[in-house]
Amino acid sequence: MAIVPKRKHSKARRDKRRSNVWKLKAPALSRCEKCGAFKLIHRVCGSCGYYKGREVVKKEA
Repeated sequence: MAIVPKRKHSKARRDKRRSNVWKLKAPALSRCEKCGAFKLIHRVCGSCGYYKGREVVKKEA
């Protein structure tokens, strides 16, 4: 059986507990080998279209 709390927790205590659960992490970024722009890891570079040193998507200059 669940234990029933003896005293009511304050709103500040409740909100402090809840605040840590919902934090989002920033995405991990790496530099493109070809152009040096930041991109998401394991994805095609949005500015030049290269992935792992070879052209995957044709981009016009």
